[in-house]
Amino acid sequence: MLRIGQIKYANCTPIFHALREQFPCKDYHYICGVPAQLNAQLAAGAIDVCPSSSIAFAHHPDRYLIIPGLSISSCGPVQSVLLFSTVPIEELNGSDILLTSESATSVNLLKIILKKRYGCENIFRTTSLALKEALNEAPATLLIGDAALKSSHSVSGLFVYDLGDLWYSWTETPFVFALWLASRQAFATYAIELRILAGQLQRSKLHAMENLESIVDVSPEVIWMGRDALLRYWRTNISYDLSEDHCKGLNLFYRFSAELGLIENAPELAFL
Repeated sequence: MLRIGQIKYANCTPIFHALREQFPCKDYHYICGVPAQLNAQLAAGAIDVCPSSSIAFAHHPDRYLIIPGLSISSCGPVQSVLLFSTVPIEELNGSDILLTSESATSVNLLKIILKKRYGCENIFRTTSLALKEALNEAPATLLIGDAALKSSHSVSGLFVYDLGDLWYSWTETPFVFALWLASRQAFATYAIELRILAGQLQRSKLHAMENLESIVDVSPEVIWMGRDALLRYWRTNISYDLSEDHCKGLNLFYRFSAELGLIENAPELAFL
């Protein structure tokens, strides 16, 4: 039985809804968690495949294979990876920055942008505090996923920076926040099943994009985000593709990460 990690963020809802609806399969067992949890479970062999933080592949390219044609990316503003700051980003040099513990990719992206784009030197600390309390401890904090989406609609008087937008305006490439990764260990046992799943995911992506109007009506996020805003988020902010341009942006992210010592080396992409 394939164990599939499922991220319960709004950006993952269309693909998982379509996969479950179009390909109900008694041989799939879904395990839910935030990106950091699923990264750890994939590394430990507790799950076989999941949308995983793109930096996870760079840390252990010998452990994983990338399912082609799929990602969670942005080609501009992503709306759900946000730096909230009490001062302009150019004035953060020397400041403490508080970080989410839920995604290593977004954390590394922020470190790259602050250092390479703005020339800032910062001290980074992980926090689980809510936004208001976090900003009492430091001038800026990073939120991702639904927490970022919710906070962006409820704050005022802050500088809010969209990391997808900062990356795209700087590099003119998409930013790949997550890849669908399968462990090589799972592939050794379930090669046929993983190839079938890869095809189902491709068809699920197409089905989801064609049926967002019906998916939104049964999505839990519609309660707090609203129908129009959720549809706009899926259509405008999130890309589920992994094109040549996406791979170009991914390789650039890995190169910058290696230059800053966030990973040992920029890896070659290896596909299922």
